[in-house]
Amino acid sequence: MSVSGARSILFVCMGNICRSPMAEAMFLHQAALRGVADRFTVDSAGTGGWHAGSPPDERMQHTARTHGVDMQCSARQVRSSDFETFDLIVCMDRENHANLLRAGSPPDRTVLMLDFHPDEEHQEVPDPYYGEHDGFELVFELLQVSCERLLDDLVAPRP
Repeated sequence: MSVSGARSILFVCMGNICRSPMAEAMFLHQAALRGVADRFTVDSAGTGGWHAGSPPDERMQHTARTHGVDMQCSARQVRSSDFETFDLIVCMDRENHANLLRAGSPPDRTVLMLDFHPDEEHQEVPDPYYGEHDGFELVFELLQVSCERLLDDLVAPRP
């Protein structure tokens, strides 16, 4: 998969209060550390809209703060215009990936987050919402590595 031309990225999960806002914050955090944040437009959204307008889950915010990552976003639902606006749509799991494809998301620009993760133990970013704190830590760790790899792909010099 070639993502080298992507400059606008939408991260997507179910409700947009745990995984996708953490991915948005993590990507922006890592891009800022590399001095390339100004090269990207980044957002997150959920396939469901029941949390629209809400801040990220407090447990996810706590996990992010513990690791020095700031989450400044509020939940929103995916819009059909997102399919034209964003160069790359990154889904946290197969269910949301399939839902987006059915809704008209371009297959060549709609990918799974863990496509950028070297660990084959996890195929999807698990939803920590109904679990304990260790689930939020796992999500943080998976997204940290995946965002590093995605950013590597996006800022790599082109031949």
